[in-house]
Amino acid sequence: MSIALNQILSLVGNLDDSPGENTPRERFRRFLKENVTEVGQIRDYVQECLRITGTQYNRALQDLVNYIAHFLGFEVTFGRYQGVKGEIGFDGHWISAQNFHIVVEIKTTDVYAIKTATLMNYINELISEKKIPSWDKALGIYVVGRPDPQMKQLENSIIAENQTQKLRIISVESLLSLAEMMNEYDINHDDILDVLRPSGPTIDSIVDLMARVVAEPEKKEIEEITTVSKIADKREISYWMTPVKSDEMQTAEDVINTLVGQGKIYAFGERTPGRRHIQANDWICFYATANGIVAHAKVTSKPVNKPHKLVRNPELYPWTFHLDEVHLYLDDPIIIDAPLRNRLDSFKGRDPNKSWAWFVQATRKISQHDFEILTRRKK
Repeated sequence: MSIALNQILSLVGNLDDSPGENTPRERFRRFLKENVTEVGQIRDYVQECLRITGTQYNRALQDLVNYIAHFLGFEVTFGRYQGVKGEIGFDGHWISAQNFHIVVEIKTTDVYAIKTATLMNYINELISEKKIPSWDKALGIYVVGRPDPQMKQLENSIIAENQTQKLRIISVESLLSLAEMMNEYDINHDDILDVLRPSGPTIDSIVDLMARVVAEPEKKEIEEITTVSKIADKREISYWMTPVKSDEMQTAEDVINTLVGQGKIYAFGERTPGRRHIQANDWICFYATANGIVAHAKVTSKPVNKPHKLVRNPELYPWTFHLDEVHLYLDDPIIIDAPLRNRLDSFKGRDPNKSWAWFVQATRKISQHDFEILTRRKK
């Protein structure tokens, strides 16, 4: 049975940098190593950290991000939670068997401005202490919990300072996706390195990786969207779930509040699964990525190619449709945790602790039973 992160943290105690084998941080890290064997469990814990603010959850997220690196084939040295004079203040040091080193800084809050010199100095100090051979064998990565405007500024700084060969940025969501791909497909540690490291002059290795993933359709977990059947010339009502991502300008919740709550519309892209099949009288619920289901509504028109000014990128998402009977619960999301997944038709015959991002990565048709559970219509 899965244990919620808040229960684990209550049992281990307040995470801090106190030394010793039986300190809260060592008990927490030992729990992860001994009990968390599936990427799906890590995803649940990461999302809990992103939903709840506070020092305890920021520090837990730092450990969880470092633990994801184990799933990617790295040997990991956990960093300190808080910097102290006389010690290198990196958040994590990941070491590949290929003698390549990644030093990470984990971004959990926008309270402090991020200066690229800080991470660069960590690597320089590790090189000075001979824990990293040279810059040729090193890379600094910022791991971001949620996108925000400061991340775009950081990206611009890296480009302006011509440090794109030394520093990179990845979201926690994408890092989890890499771990899930390595677990589910014929992808190995060398492939992961090819993705994380700045691209060299040859791109064959990346194309190779993509080709191997595409060549394994039997492992694809994402359902195909099928044409809705008709009974006695009367179309059945269909139920849909669609993910909404945050970006540097708006959170997913802001997007849903603006489009669904205020505008009573939503928009799909040209290649959004289900775009050709969703119809009036269907129902749709909205998944705020890394949070949960935060709204649902009744569809009152089929999508038409008519860009709307409320849509943040109308050129990418021109297919607009109208909604009614809107229900918003932005501050009280339905969390898609392991116990809930175990109740869904979509997870019948599956281990709810295994990788589950496939369920929320694209718009999909779901059963009425699943829709009612995901929208609290069914207890």
